[in-house]
Amino acid sequence: MALESFISYLSLEKHYSEHTVNAYKKDIGSFIDFCARRHGSGAIDGVSYSVIRTWVVDLVESGISNRTINRKMAALKAYYKFLQGIGGISVNPLAKHKALKTAKKIEVPFSEKEMEDALFQVDFSDDFEGVRDRLVIELFYTTGIRRAELVNLKLYDVDLPARSIKVLGKRNKERIVPLLRSTVDLFSQYFVKREALPKVSDETYVFLLKSGDKIYETLVYRLINKYFSKVSSKVKKSPHILRHTFATHMLNKGADINSVKELLGHASLASTQVYTHNGIAELKKVHAKAHPRAKK
Repeated sequence: MALESFISYLSLEKHYSEHTVNAYKKDIGSFIDFCARRHGSGAIDGVSYSVIRTWVVDLVESGISNRTINRKMAALKAYYKFLQGIGGISVNPLAKHKALKTAKKIEVPFSEKEMEDALFQVDFSDDFEGVRDRLVIELFYTTGIRRAELVNLKLYDVDLPARSIKVLGKRNKERIVPLLRSTVDLFSQYFVKREALPKVSDETYVFLLKSGDKIYETLVYRLINKYFSKVSSKVKKSPHILRHTFATHMLNKGADINSVKELLGHASLASTQVYTHNGIAELKKVHAKAHPRAKK
């Protein structure tokens, strides 16, 4: 089946993460369901743009956000491009489709005080889960790694004597990320607790559940939301906001943007520049306070 071949292509050739592949599969599946309901057939290989446009209208009327609709359309467009590439269709019906307008997404990083409160004012239990959770927050904030990178971090990727970790990022690109002394100390504490677990299902991965199974991305999200709800009133509290916070605080303290780019594992500088708006705000304060003409 063409869809199964496409999913394999995303995994094996494009090296997309399991999370991304599942998202593509789900989005394309929702269009298949729409076609089956409206047209009596789930076959989507030869549909016209008018059918797709009807689906878009249906999604809009159901209250789904433009951002989510655009994501679904991007998945469908990639599928049709794949079909065109293997000769399954001659024309991509979405070739000239334009994305719906969306409001600019503003992600507010945590302040330095919020980070200090999360790490030192929140009460973490002294058991396996408490030590693990504090290490997770520390690692996100001091390295800027992605949620999937943390979940898939392997024991042999952690080099405590060298104070570094090897991270497997997007497109299977590896990078070495340095660790602070405080992070190394937390790793040491965590490994002691980890060794004491009565059962470990997979010795490969660093971060585990207390059952001994590998930790999963949804739990990591809930973990971050749980602890930061105690110290922050911000609407968005997630691992990505911690990554955003890492980059913003580094730039605010004078870090070179190219160095931050390498630490984050960005392919281009443009991806890193989205974090500079907060740095500009800090520069404005300094400029206004220090320049002789500022008070005139």
